[in-house]
Amino acid sequence: MYRPQIKVLDCTIRDGGLMNNWNFSKPMVKEVFHGLAQAGVDYVELGYRVDKKMFSPKEFGPWRFCDEEDLRDVAYECDTKVSVMCDVGRTDYDAFLPASESIVSMVRVATYVKDIDKAIHLIKHVKSFGYTVTCNVMAVSTNLEPDLDEALDQLAESEADVVYLVDSFGYFYSEQIHYLADKYRAKFPGKELGIHCHDNQRLAFANTIEGIIKNINYVDGSIYGMGRGGGNCTTELLLAFLKNPKFRLAPVLALIEKYFVEMKQELKWGYELPFMLTGSLNKHPRPALAFVKAGIEGKKQSLVDFYNELVGIDDVV
Repeated sequence: MYRPQIKVLDCTIRDGGLMNNWNFSKPMVKEVFHGLAQAGVDYVELGYRVDKKMFSPKEFGPWRFCDEEDLRDVAYECDTKVSVMCDVGRTDYDAFLPASESIVSMVRVATYVKDIDKAIHLIKHVKSFGYTVTCNVMAVSTNLEPDLDEALDQLAESEADVVYLVDSFGYFYSEQIHYLADKYRAKFPGKELGIHCHDNQRLAFANTIEGIIKNINYVDGSIYGMGRGGGNCTTELLLAFLKNPKFRLAPVLALIEKYFVEMKQELKWGYELPFMLTGSLNKHPRPALAFVKAGIEGKKQSLVDFYNELVGIDDVV
């Protein structure tokens, strides 16, 4: 039996764009959307919508900004809906059309606990245009529990339709997912829950399944796991695991063969030792990304030295 309430969101272009500054060609993105629509995926997140006064279009591909005309060049009205993500503090409040005039159905507001008041304000603004709105509270593995509880209590009073449990650094094990899913469920009895996992320790799929077991219905994946650093739970694993007959795996496999195998060799996302180390130590992947980039450029470095820097061994007397 399958649970029809489960919604799969593919974030390949949005999260994967962190690895190439969103420089995906329109023909490729159009094929990705079409393939995911054929596969029965519920939402396709086509990028961020950030303020062009803060980020130059000359430095980033179009999926950093998700202008309406660019989205309409690659997506079309069908059962698969379009999502975009907005970062708190980086969003142009004037960039939204009424939902009835936009191809976008869902807007996901990404925030840190410290910015929850700003997130609630942005959620209210976006919701006023008629969109389905989620709140993705990032890096919760770094927060003191009283701070997280206070933020979630505030968020419970917001207009967010879905609240996401996010393992930003790929640090959590299933026990933490189990515990936090119970916490979120208690905090948000009238809202849907979502889960977004990173694969630094090869646990993204297992942790997503744990979320599903705990009745989380919105689940994130990306094609071939493409995403920043350790990457994400893979869309193909999710579709193979879920029993809903509307899901089809073959269109995603075709996209992997055509685009993502070669791209992964070039961009190096997914399980790599530097990303494993930052994940296991609950650290931002930024230093691991720099380490991997240096290796690609032929600047060989010591993995042991990198590890010692991460754990701060030089600071121990």
